[in-house]
Amino acid sequence: MKNVIVYGPGCKRCEAAREMVEAAARKLGVEVQVSKETDYARIAMAGVASTPGIAIDGRLVHAGGLPKEADVEAWLSA
Repeated sequence: MKNVIVYGPGCKRCEAAREMVEAAARKLGVEVQVSKETDYARIAMAGVASTPGIAIDGRLVHAGGLPKEADVEAWLSA
């Protein structure tokens, strides 16, 4: 199981990023546990300068804007 954290204040883009991760996981048959981090101090400590940010298994893979679907699938496949 992959642990995914979506960093952001809860805006529409952050919610869309979470939905992208869940949809890609379903498509690939990958089991994920998605959590959201909305605390600004924790977002900054994770190295996210622009939201939404996405971390997979403790590694920050994206920050700022919505990622490409192909990128999300590649991150989950690795």
